[in-house]
Amino acid sequence: MLLTSAAVVTNLGTHGALIAAAFAVLETGGDGGDVGLVTAARTLPLVLFLLVGGALADRLPRHRVMVAANALNCVSQGLFALLVLAGEPRLWQMMVLTALCGTGQAFFNPAAEGMLLSSVSGEHTNRAFALFRLAMNGAGIGGAALGGALIAVVGPGWVLAIDAAAFAVAGTLRAFLDVSHVAERTPGGGLLADLRDGWTEFVSRPWLWSIVAQFAVVVAVIGAAEAVYGPLVARDHLGGARPWGLALAAFGVGTLCGAVLMMRWKPRRLLLVGTLCVFPLALPSAALAVPLPVEALAAVMFVSGVTLEGFGVAWMTALHQEIPEEKLSRVSAYDWFGSTAMLPLATGLAGPVENLVGRGTALWGCAALVVLVTGLVLLVPDVRNLTRRTGPAAGGAVPTGPAGTESTAATDGSVPSADAESPAGRLG
Repeated sequence: MLLTSAAVVTNLGTHGALIAAAFAVLETGGDGGDVGLVTAARTLPLVLFLLVGGALADRLPRHRVMVAANALNCVSQGLFALLVLAGEPRLWQMMVLTALCGTGQAFFNPAAEGMLLSSVSGEHTNRAFALFRLAMNGAGIGGAALGGALIAVVGPGWVLAIDAAAFAVAGTLRAFLDVSHVAERTPGGGLLADLRDGWTEFVSRPWLWSIVAQFAVVVAVIGAAEAVYGPLVARDHLGGARPWGLALAAFGVGTLCGAVLMMRWKPRRLLLVGTLCVFPLALPSAALAVPLPVEALAAVMFVSGVTLEGFGVAWMTALHQEIPEEKLSRVSAYDWFGSTAMLPLATGLAGPVENLVGRGTALWGCAALVVLVTGLVLLVPDVRNLTRRTGPAAGGAVPTGPAGTESTAATDGSVPSADAESPAGRLG
């Protein structure tokens, strides 16, 4: 319960803060290129430190890694808020502080995902993951809508301050967790050996590395579209932060509906169905390229949110089913690394590409790339053929302790506890 509460609190603050950071840059006179640089400053250290974060999370208690990361995020977002509230922050200052926030996320995400995937077992995993995503997406809706509204009323600085407070509350909750039931993991032969072991696990599964390669492109272009071009389209055509926040909230409502759907629907071919659900993620970029009125944009965002959940639950189920528990955080780190590797480049180049070819053409290009790489990944036989198993999962649902006894990981389908999913969570 504490873990789920902490995850919801963090998600509430983060969704508003992502909008606030973009509008903080714009309010200081920045343009699309500046927004892209600040976004890239967050994602670059995320990419650089992910592999180390994953290895540490498989060696140390995962909840302690999460608490330390929350503390760093709290400090960095608090300083960002103070700078914005005190006057006109400089671009380099905003880039440094968002880079610190990205560093915290690099250590948090693999630990959180490893904890999430090892929290459930049995036949209820699909329902448990859907319930978890339902809770997280509900928080995302509130965070996006409230963040957009608060930016319009009190400015982005206070929204960043709320995010810092959310990290403080979440870290405090996680510090009081009772994890005595979690089986102790024995470290391997060293950090580099752990990384090599995780890499071997990653590349040995074509379905895994091919979908991560797909999402390297998908996350990059959607990140550029929604983090850089979206706020600019909202400012120039939709009326500012409030309607953009409402459009993002519509996406969140779609994810809620998708999670409810996935609680009942258990497709046998997990990744075939999940990959087909990625095609509609091209629609928001196309809608911004037109641009559609806010009502139509919200409808498009809703549809993409529904289908994203179809992929997300299928992906989490596949990881839980196929990856051994003791390697979850390392494999998750390679997953996050691959899925986000191109994001700093895409967001950093979003402004120059807009200047070169125009915003509309850039957005149509984003939509086309999503369709192209999703079509290509369907050519991989393992993606089309991986099926849901009804027996014990290979993942950490039923880990064993030193004496070979089963741990007391949740087996009743209760909501697992973390606030990161992979790789679909990169799009939230």
